[in-house]
Amino acid sequence: MLNASLLEILVCPNDRGSLRYYPELRLLENPRTHKVYEVVHDIAVLLPESQRDATADEAAAMEAQASSAITTGSKS
Repeated sequence: MLNASLLEILVCPNDRGSLRYYPELRLLENPRTHKVYEVVHDIAVLLPESQRDATADEAAAMEAQASSAITTGSKS
């Protein structure tokens, strides 16, 4: 799980907007572009070239877990 202090400042490297964090999926999603970034060993991989489309399974899981997603960037 990403640190709460980090979640307050994390934003998308491409558009500087907030992200949705899905801890169980280890994914950060840009809700404007529907691109995802992976979280590997509790490190957010936010390189612009690392963004990708969610797989069909990931998209279904994010939809099912939408109510528990954490919005990042509240202190940006």
